[in-house]
Parts: sequence; structure tokens; C-alpha cells
Amino acid sequence: MVKDAYDGPILEIDKLSISFFTRLREIPAVMDFSVSIQPGEAVGLVGESGCGKSTVALGVMQDLGVNGRVVGGSIKFKGRDLGAMTQDELRDIRGSEIAMIYQEPMASLNPAMKVGRQLMEVPMIHAGMSEKEAHARALQVVTDVKLPDPKRILDAYPHQLSGGQQQRIVIAMALMSEPSLLILDEPTTALDVTVEAAVVELVKDLGKKYGTSMLFISHNLGLVLETCDRICVMYSGEAVERGSIEDVFDEMQHPYTQALFRSIPLPGADKNARPLIAIPGNFPLPHERPVGCNFGPRCDYFQAGRCDQGDIPMFPVPGDDVHNTRCLRFQEIDWQAPLALAEVKTKGEIGDVVLRMDNLKKYYEVAANALFGGGATKVVKANETLSFEARESETLAIVGESGCGKSTFAKVLMGLETATEGTITLGNREIQDIPIEKRDTQTVADVQMVFQNPFDTLNPSMTVGRQIIRALEIFKIGKNERERRTRMLELLDLVKLPREFAGRMPRQLSGGQKQRVGIARAFAGDARIVVADEPVSALDVSVQAAVTDLLMEIQREHKTTLLFISHDLSIVRYLADRVMVMYLGHVVELGTTDQVFSPPYHPYTEALLSAVPIADTRVKKKHIVLEGDIPSAMNPPPGCPFQTRCGWKAQVPGNLCETEVPPMRRMASGHQVKCHLSEEKFAEMEPVIQIAAE
Repeated sequence: MVKDAYDGPILEIDKLSISFFTRLREIPAVMDFSVSIQPGEAVGLVGESGCGKSTVALGVMQDLGVNGRVVGGSIKFKGRDLGAMTQDELRDIRGSEIAMIYQEPMASLNPAMKVGRQLMEVPMIHAGMSEKEAHARALQVVTDVKLPDPKRILDAYPHQLSGGQQQRIVIAMALMSEPSLLILDEPTTALDVTVEAAVVELVKDLGKKYGTSMLFISHNLGLVLETCDRICVMYSGEAVERGSIEDVFDEMQHPYTQALFRSIPLPGADKNARPLIAIPGNFPLPHERPVGCNFGPRCDYFQAGRCDQGDIPMFPVPGDDVHNTRCLRFQEIDWQAPLALAEVKTKGEIGDVVLRMDNLKKYYEVAANALFGGGATKVVKANETLSFEARESETLAIVGESGCGKSTFAKVLMGLETATEGTITLGNREIQDIPIEKRDTQTVADVQMVFQNPFDTLNPSMTVGRQIIRALEIFKIGKNERERRTRMLELLDLVKLPREFAGRMPRQLSGGQKQRVGIARAFAGDARIVVADEPVSALDVSVQAAVTDLLMEIQREHKTTLLFISHDLSIVRYLADRVMVMYLGHVVELGTTDQVFSPPYHPYTEALLSAVPIADTRVKKKHIVLEGDIPSAMNPPPGCPFQTRCGWKAQVPGNLCETEVPPMRRMASGHQVKCHLSEEKFAEMEPVIQIAAE
């Protein structure tokens, strides 16, 4: 199928405005938005949730639903105005010329149809290919997206594939007809960092191979740095800054871009000396936008009488024809001024051991034939001989990919599951065999959890205040309702929420505010240990900064032990005192944050570090992409659990890695690594992340 050669911009969005119409009012979602994408170019679109990124993508696809309408400007694809096309013309372009990859891969796949069939439909419908040609093309594309055993994959149903494999199939489907423009809407948010690295690598390679232009929508600045040529930053429906990656990352000219960068942890930042700076205030709702500059109410450089008068256009930055900013004062601001340091926080003294795990194991028995049950059973080894201790005022981070056993261990600690073997000692009593319903009130209050998704943990029909008071009643805190109400208001103060929020319902709160209510509830009984399971991964970067800072502050005040489960190593490096790396149920490395983030590493830790996207142009990273998927805990490989994906395996003589589980080796005081590599090989390891000198 030969596409017409076209040498102008593939996509040209000019002064685009999109509104949604409700019975009450018109809600402007995107205003005066312009961006163009040249052939073979990748442009990143970044900003917080609700800023209009996905609305722009749906506008390009002409898929704004019943209520959405383009109310100004134009979207041209290869010089043709998409808004002026008929439904039939659009149908020809969608899927063949413009393809879109969504955040949730299963939403794009038909669960009742084999993968091969779904892929073949694309060229058969769009290009009139025969079944035989379409099958050959599907096989080719599945090989291109680096899926193992392509023939077996084509014959599988979507549910038989892992999340990373499903996302690759969706990418393969988008590439089946070699589109000129590929729109990626947060395509890696639901994936592990190692899988994300492989998918991003893949998208870059395929972009080069097929010459596809890309619009990459993300809130992860590090990912945009690694994948795109140019970037457009959005805030509250408007583009506020546009330019090449180097322009925007190194010579930013808009206060919002600067505020975004200040709220993400960069390598080597010290949480006490240089705390993350959250953006003050809240994101405006579309019908409550201020007059003048949208970012004005949250901006450090706001000038009354000037920044709040009329619409502000995009200004070209002098001396650079591709760099633009929507700021009236950009030439007056000293962008290189050193940060006014927030007050330096003193780290709480790390105290005695409050939690100790010794050789903890958690196995599950599942039916070998999962569909019909009965018959033989198989054992899933979710946790293998976990041993560690955590101290008062300490943050211990637990990192690893999905399925490594992080959440299973948290469930055993919380009493939602009981241990198969080993001991968990809290204070001076063993709790591994006591399920939550048999734990006394004090033990339940002592170990609390903050969950990943704040939306699922609050009762939608109860006010915020009532939910916190309910926790106080369970923990038997306060003699009467009046005392509990006073304590509830103090807890709202603790998590920096206005006291009037006590009367609000969860639906009236933003994601970050809901997460704060979850934290207030966890601390209702003065918890000694808080298990935070990915507590900020569902939040925007600016909100992440505020929530992580809040956790640190409460920890300093209450001497809480924080077990921080995460796969985001940037936040781990910034937050944690010690880090425990897990793989397939095993602890493969344990040490202080500095020990784990510098060589010698366990080969898996090395790969994890290389996979982290870092939003800093000075950082040079060693490039390691893990081949293959994580083995199943139901059928783990013999010997070292990591040997099927390890790049260092060839350095170990004989077949030791394949036959024996490595011993836990002491590298330095407090640093342990579970690996067969020799001392000499460990000594050869180089740092994965290096920051170039200024």
C-alpha cells in the first residue's frame, strides 16, 4: 500500500478551541491551541490531568462525542482540514493514516477474538488485503514489536498475555497499516518501569523504521525527554510553552514549566536540604478560570493589574524561532536565579527496630486447571524467605516489578493474609499468624495502609469528616463524639486540608485531596507503621510533590516507620533511607539508598535504574533493556530467579545460575546482594546514572 508522499507538516493545529456543551453552560476545554508536527517528528504534549491533552487528541481523531465541538481554529492533516471531511472520508483516514494508542490496552482489544484475527482485520478493511497477505503482515508486525514466539501470540486471546504484551499488540495494531501519524495517549502509565523502557525503545525504533510522525501525550517529563524532538506544555486548556526539548528543559521561559520541574525529584536531590516544591493552590475548573493568565493565581511572578487583564497570546522567545511562551513577564524574570531554599528540614533520629521479618514465606495453592478447578493443585510462591527489619522514623522503600510479591508481603503484614512460614515481630509480639479480625485494636491501629488509588478507598456516601471519625471510633480514640470531632479536625490540619472539607463528599475532592483524606485516616490511631502502597502513582507530578512532602512531615512529627512500596525509583531515591529490591518473591538487594543506587548492584537493580526516565538533559544513562517477560510465580525458573533475563549470567562459570539459588552476600555494612557474581565482576560495575558536569 503506497501512501502519497507529502512534504509539508503532517499535522497542523492552528488556534484550536474545543468546548463541551452541557444543559447549563458551555465549558471551554481547549483554547487557542496551536502545534505542528513535521514528517518523522515526535512532539510531546505534557501537563497535569484535566489540562486538555486528551481532548486535543480526540479533536484530531474527530471523536469528541455528542457534547464536544470545535468552536474555533482548524486541524489540518497533510494539508486537508479534518473538520471539513465527511464521515466516509474520516473513516478512511482513521486507523490507516492516523492511528491512536490508548492508556488502557484491554479497552482496545476484543476479549473474545484471537489476537491474530484482530490484527488481520486492519489491513483487510483499510487496504483490501487478502487473508494470506494480512496474516503475513500481522506476523511481521508482531515480530517488529519484539514479542516472543509470534505464531503462538497470534493464536492467543488477549487475556492470555501480560499487560506489557497487550500494549505491544495495541502498538502492532496501530502500525499494521503504516500510519503517517501515531497518537500515543499515556501509553505506558499502567506498565512497570522495565516494560515501559522496552515499549518506549520500541516506539522510537518503529518511528524511525516506518518514518511515522508522533504526538506523545504524557505527564512524565522524563519519558518525553527520551522519546520526543519537541515539546508543548499545556496548562488549563492552553499551550503555555512550546519549543525543542533542549529549549524547554534547559532554557524554560514560563513559570508553570519551572514549577513543574521543581516538583519532580531529580537524581541526587536531598529530601531534607532541598525538599520538592509543590505548586501552591489548585488547578482551576474549566468554568472557574481566572481573567488574564490562567496560571496567575498560582504563579510566583504574578503582577496584579497586568497579568489579570485580557487574553495573553503566545510570544516568540527572541533569538529562537521555535520557542514560544504565553507569559507577559518572561523577559523580566531571572530564570537562572537560584532557588529560594525552603527551610531545611532536620531528619528525625532513626530509632529502635519496630518491625522484624525472619524468613517469611507466603505460598498460595491454586488449581492447576484454573478454568474448572478441581484436580491437581499448583503452588504459587509469592514470597520466598523475606528477612529485614525496619526502625522508628525510618523510610524503607520496597521496589520491584508487578508480581514480585510486594503487595503480598504487605497483605501478610496487615493481617489480610497469614504467613506460610517465618515470623513477623511487631514490637515484641509475633503477628504473622493472626488474621486482621483476630488482632486487637492496638495492633490494627499500629499498622495502617495508604493505598494506590484514593478513589477506591473512600465511602462515596459518607462525608470526609464522618469517615475519619469512623476510624477514631474503631480505634477507641476519644471519650465522646465531641472529642472525636476535635481530633478529626486536627487530622485535617495535619494533612493540610481546610477544616470545612469535613462536610464534603469524596466526589467533591480532587485526587490529591482524596489521598490526603486516606493519609489522615491511616494516622487516626497514631500508627507506628504505615504501609504506603504506590501512594502517589495515580497523582499528577505537582500533587505528588505535596503528598510526599506531607508524608515526610508527618513522619518527622510522629516518628512513624514508613514502608514505601513503589516502582518509581526517582521518588524512592528522594524519600527512602533504605531500599529493598524484590524480584519474583525474593529479596535480591537490600541496603541504604546510597548503596543501592551506586555500584556494585544486583544485575536486576542495575536494569531497574537504567529503565527510569529522568527529566534532566545532563543525565547520561547506561542503556539496559531487559529481554523477555517476568516468569510466572507458579512456574519459577530453577536456580537464580533472575537468570532468564540477566545480562551478567555469562560472567558466572558453569551453570551455577541455572541450578542454585544464590546466597545473600554482604557487600558492605548493611548492604546485601543475592547473586553468584564474583567480587572481581562486582568491582567492574560502572554507575548506571551519571550527571554531566555543568
